[in-house]
Amino acid sequence: MDCLLNGTSVLAVMPTGAGKSLCFQVPALVKDGLTIVVSPLVALMQDQVSALRLAGVAAGAIHSNQDRDANVEIWQRVANGEIKILYLAPERLMTERMLGALSRLPVSMIAIDEAHCLSQWGPAFRPDYAELGNLAQYFPDIPIAAMTATADEATRRDIEIQLFNSTHETFVSGFDRPNLTLNVSMKNSWKNQLIDYVKSRKNVSGIVYCLSRKKTEEVARILNDEGLNAIAYHAGLSPEERTERQNRFVTEPDLVVAATVAFGMGIDKPDVRYVFHTDLPASIEAYYQEIGRAGRDGKEADVHMLFGAGDIRLRKQFIEQETNSSEDHKRREVSRLNSLITYAEASSCRRQTLLQYFGEDTQPCGNCDNCINPVQMKDGTDRANLIFDAIYETGERYGQAHVIDVICGKETEKLLKANHDDLACYAKGTDIARSEWQSLVRQMISSGLLEVDIAGYSGLLITAKGNEFQRTQSTFSYRDDALVSKQQKATRKKSRNTPSPSLELSNRDTQLLTALKKKRLELAKTKGVPAYVIFTDKTLQDMAQRRPATPEAFARVKGVGKSKLEKFADEFMAVIAE
Repeated sequence: MDCLLNGTSVLAVMPTGAGKSLCFQVPALVKDGLTIVVSPLVALMQDQVSALRLAGVAAGAIHSNQDRDANVEIWQRVANGEIKILYLAPERLMTERMLGALSRLPVSMIAIDEAHCLSQWGPAFRPDYAELGNLAQYFPDIPIAAMTATADEATRRDIEIQLFNSTHETFVSGFDRPNLTLNVSMKNSWKNQLIDYVKSRKNVSGIVYCLSRKKTEEVARILNDEGLNAIAYHAGLSPEERTERQNRFVTEPDLVVAATVAFGMGIDKPDVRYVFHTDLPASIEAYYQEIGRAGRDGKEADVHMLFGAGDIRLRKQFIEQETNSSEDHKRREVSRLNSLITYAEASSCRRQTLLQYFGEDTQPCGNCDNCINPVQMKDGTDRANLIFDAIYETGERYGQAHVIDVICGKETEKLLKANHDDLACYAKGTDIARSEWQSLVRQMISSGLLEVDIAGYSGLLITAKGNEFQRTQSTFSYRDDALVSKQQKATRKKSRNTPSPSLELSNRDTQLLTALKKKRLELAKTKGVPAYVIFTDKTLQDMAQRRPATPEAFARVKGVGKSKLEKFADEFMAVIAE
């Protein structure tokens, strides 16, 4: 904030929920003139503008979801100096007409949200964002605030090169979220795994992330059939349905939302007690951002991811099928995915693996599954060499399933037709289960000894590192997934039953909190905004404990400013009095 107020541009990399928006909104109010905020999602713009307006801030947005008359009205207010903060999408901002019009106004600052979208090295590069690199030409003396939660060192350097042509400061706050317990399980029966997990956390709120819209609906149906309170959330819902479900999520203490990855951006729900991934996310950055929606109140929360070989294959197919992406971009995406696979396959502290990716070193955390239940490793050198032999003898053109068929001595039509039952490696691996061979192959992939040739129909290839391994007669240890699975079933982390923050209130206060949430939802529906925009859960909890009976007392409630005091004090005090 000090840098921006002094006219110095900044790049700020801060975890989800750390207050990035506040860092540019406060300077925007202190400074004279107009602040422009670039945001990637219309829904996010609308929610932030609604929240600012209710707090008494003159804010507005121009976007495609509004009709032309509404956009013209907002622009007239901007031109007249009546609006302090204007939200725009990058493609609307970076037009000659808009840039020309803004250059004639007293612009005092530009803020770019989700700035990693600007970098070609970033996890979610958007061509529209790349144009923002020209902003300094149009506004040479205006400070720029670039904000993101997910930027490794290469992405940060690229943002700095693209965006800043003068002195700037870079702030990278710690990526660690020590209150999150990190867990990964092999996917074997995902529906049963999900049901067991959510049932053991029945009275708290959580998010279940799924790969597709269809799967979110399936998950919500499965959980409801088990007597749990669950809904689906995805881009196929109408705006009214999305708003209604967001309001329910913020209001109901035990609601589970089965969602695609879009859910959660900008939603102020501090007491999410768990995030569960039914499928492998797209990258380690995506994973970090998604788990960041748990435990934003600083209290214990649990994150759990299922993954298997099918997830890896599907994700790599998605990357290969990106028709508008360059080969360089595809290689970067595969590299990011491999980093996440390495995290998922880790046999040592997961937090160390996760933070190392973002350039942070840390000691073993004691708060991940591998620290709580250290993984038992087995010597797999002979088995790794057998896998190498099978891949080499079959010509490095067959996928995992076929290679394991050869090792296990199966007699499939494909195998017999290729005469692979005559190979020296055939049926040499019948001493262990097929699932263990699958795990071995995955761990060899995550160790960089093997790779999957997507363009070559997912054939297994021996990497340079794998060739070096064989040449130097190195040793290979692997995690026994069957044993790990037993440990995971036997051990239940205490955080699964972490009480909802509302349960820490007295019974009398909890009853009042429920009534206050109902009033909040009623007002939100009337005003057409998400419930958290009226008041956050933290504010309502403080209100339930303080029980203000006068405007002066109401003003002392955390999160109540002058504007909300005037708008809402009477209605909420009436609920308290009743």
